Amino acid sequence: MPAYPAGFRPRRGLNWLLIGLLYASFYMCRYNFRFATPGMVAEFGFSTFQITGMLSAWSIAYGTGQLVNGLLTDRIGGKIAMLIGAAGTIIINLIFGFASFAGTFTTFAAIWLMNGYLQSFGAPGMIKMNAAWFRRTERGTFAGIFGFMIQLGQFAINNLAPLILAGFAVGIWVVAKNDWHWLFRIPPLVVAVAAVLLAIFVKDTPEEAGYRGLIEKAESGDSNSRASLRESFTTIFTHPLIWFYAAAYACTGAVRNSSDQLMILYFHDQLKLNLAEKPAAVLWTVNLMPLVAVLGSFSAGIVSDKFFKGRRSPVAMTLYFVECAVILTAAIVIAAGVVGPTPFGIFIGCLFLVLVALTANSTHAIVGTAAPMDIGGRKMAGFASGVVDSFQYYGTAVALPVTGWLIDRYGWGVWYPVMASFGAIGGVSMLMVMRKQRRMSSSGDARAIAR
Repeated sequence: MPAYPAGFRPRRGLNWLLIGLLYASFYMCRYNFRFATPGMVAEFGFSTFQITGMLSAWSIAYGTGQLVNGLLTDRIGGKIAMLIGAAGTIIINLIFGFASFAGTFTTFAAIWLMNGYLQSFGAPGMIKMNAAWFRRTERGTFAGIFGFMIQLGQFAINNLAPLILAGFAVGIWVVAKNDWHWLFRIPPLVVAVAAVLLAIFVKDTPEEAGYRGLIEKAESGDSNSRASLRESFTTIFTHPLIWFYAAAYACTGAVRNSSDQLMILYFHDQLKLNLAEKPAAVLWTVNLMPLVAVLGSFSAGIVSDKFFKGRRSPVAMTLYFVECAVILTAAIVIAAGVVGPTPFGIFIGCLFLVLVALTANSTHAIVGTAAPMDIGGRKMAGFASGVVDSFQYYGTAVALPVTGWLIDRYGWGVWYPVMASFGAIGGVSMLMVMRKQRRMSSSGDARAIAR
């Protein structure tokens, strides 16, 4: 392990803990939407296509925001970027919870689009700060920690949302059963607490905390953490690997967000489960999914750091092809009529969701987090992250409406085949990265180290 002075690791741990907590709270105010979808469908009669259209609007705004805000983050610093995102997330979720009574598709889509743009300050800010605190051979493991923090946010909303939907009373404060509006009123309070802690205790770089010359200086001699907009844009946009990673990450988004965001409707429509009754199958599944996602993220990060010496593409390629095989197997089983509203059918349906979460979140961590830090370093990790991560949500924006349209017309049997196609494309993209790296290495291009 790298030799660091006394006190550095605990200080870095505190920094990362608070950054991670704030980013996890963003996920509470993102995945609350999926728990609200059955109530929104019942109250306003939205189709699956309209629900996926709202998610698509969010994804387009988030992806575009990653590009714009990633570039801006390299200029203003990660801490300020995350605090802007936190303030916006709080405001927009409260608006959704209190002002969405208009009940039109346009109203919901517009509000959720704004949430997408403002939340897009989070990932570039988080990745930029941690690029300054972690060396390249530590970043894969960090990506596993990143995956854990995301799943912590999912775990929190997975358990909080059923409690809110079940209804409760605290003194004169009464939350009615199945009142989905409260899903957007309570989680923002968690974001507010996490934002205050980050503002007080987090530092953008080790130098600001009194630790100099420990991270990037050991690799490139550059201890600066800020870049001009022109330098960041030109360097990242012309990097020969960035677009291959972006294409692969679009496939990660198509699978990951499809399985995450549509699973509640799948439980309701295909497996005939009522979330307000807190069925055990749903609670086990929504909590096992983040658990296996953490396992996959950590494993992928450690393997890429320790066994492949910081190379991300071989691990990611393998994961994409395994993901494709798992999803195709699920599609065949579903086509055979095994999955349905029976104890065994529910078990099999939930099992495949857990397996998809394992593979999709493993690629999510190393392709979307470790690779951009390798490419951008501490100076330009924000924009590198913005470019790659934006494609996760552009992929989602394309895949979700198509998936929703197909489900409305042909049923849930088309869901898994659509996801499988994206897994295959992701694997091919990583194969192209490996091919490009060999050519760059043979020509002496130093940028091949970002792998």
